[in-house]
Amino acid sequence: MASIQTQNDPASTDDNASSRSAFSSRLGFVMAAAGSAVGVGNIWGFPTQVADHGGAAFLLVYLVMVVILAYPMLVAEMTIGRMAQKNPVAAMASLSDKPFWKRTGAIIGIAGIVTLSLIISFYAIISGWLLAFMLEPLAKLAGMNGLAHWLTSFSTSLNLFAMLAFMALTIHVVRAGVSNGIERWSKRLMPVMFVLLIGLVAYIMTLEGAEQGLIMYLKPDFSHFLEPSLLVNAMGQAFFSLSLGVCAIMVYGSYLSDKESLPKTAAMVAGLDTSVALLAGLLVIPAMTVAQANGVTIYAADGSLLEADTLVFTVLPALFNSMGAAGSVVSMAFFALMCIAALTSAISMLEAPVNTACEQLKSSRSQMSIVIGGAVSLVSAIIILNFESLFGLVVTLTTVYGQPMLAMLFGLMLTWVLRRDRLLKELKKGYPELEQSWFWKIWPWYVKFVCPVLMLFVLLK
Repeated sequence: MASIQTQNDPASTDDNASSRSAFSSRLGFVMAAAGSAVGVGNIWGFPTQVADHGGAAFLLVYLVMVVILAYPMLVAEMTIGRMAQKNPVAAMASLSDKPFWKRTGAIIGIAGIVTLSLIISFYAIISGWLLAFMLEPLAKLAGMNGLAHWLTSFSTSLNLFAMLAFMALTIHVVRAGVSNGIERWSKRLMPVMFVLLIGLVAYIMTLEGAEQGLIMYLKPDFSHFLEPSLLVNAMGQAFFSLSLGVCAIMVYGSYLSDKESLPKTAAMVAGLDTSVALLAGLLVIPAMTVAQANGVTIYAADGSLLEADTLVFTVLPALFNSMGAAGSVVSMAFFALMCIAALTSAISMLEAPVNTACEQLKSSRSQMSIVIGGAVSLVSAIIILNFESLFGLVVTLTTVYGQPMLAMLFGLMLTWVLRRDRLLKELKKGYPELEQSWFWKIWPWYVKFVCPVLMLFVLLK
């Protein structure tokens, strides 16, 4: 793997350093970018959407959305980041020398950072629950039943404590910088996550009732294709799971070497992310039917999924409790898997506003990690204290509508405002033969014309 040359950037790990932080290898970038993409959206959101929208019907539409919309936008966002080698606000402003477009680009970049910060705020709440559920079996084994009950209580005090604990972990990694923090932990955590996920899938498949879940996951219910919400939810899930439209991938792209092919690297990231989503479906959907076979109620009389937003915190713990002593081990492994996925994504999400604040304000990474992390924690606390009215609203506005719209604006700015020769020059880095490829003949025009039409059609349907 080729080493990445550093460039000037105040957002360095060393507060006094004068070189821009960077990933030390292609593996480091792919693991970190895949870690950004692979998160709670894959292991919590994707199986829940599958269960609520006709099993394989949602799966098929989701895969189509990844190919025709998410992947082209992933390349666009990575391209903007690497070309500019700056934070998202400055990167978007650098796409044109004209004052109007520079201001427009900066405003879009700010909107992306604000949307991302709101996503972190609800993400930290969910991740705090995961952390608490991972610790609950340990509390039981230690005979601390009162603590175990509190850890799964969803009380305001638990929500606040667990959210702050998770944010502290995230801030700790981001403070350490790109190579020593983000890359190091992504390279450690991602392989562990894959091992845990594959092991849990293999175990669940041996249990009674898993076969029905496998059929549900792989056999489409074509009646769901007529649901207006299917397309928009599948598109939102594809963008959420790949961290698109909120500058996280753009920041990671700014740390990527010129020697790497953007289309190929983006394909690797999208492939890893989609693989984890598919594996998560193989775990959670059969686990649901195993739980159902053990007497756990999953669906209401009208066929709708019960507790859709908290599926992994209600159905799966009920399943684990029915497994006896083995259930504690499986429960810890599952929620450890979820915590790893959550942490690798949260790291990338916090990195974007921290990187922007460091560069725009000329401040140290250590200081900005604490300030930005503290501000996000405050917003999370406000959501917790007004949970019923704010949580679902923030999730819907940011992931279902905000991310696709911002990703579309990133793509339009790149293909309409940036000069075509500059775009070609950037994409040829690491891919010298690109100008003769089908990718170059199709992708710019596809992002420029087809993607906006498809996305608006889905959003307005």
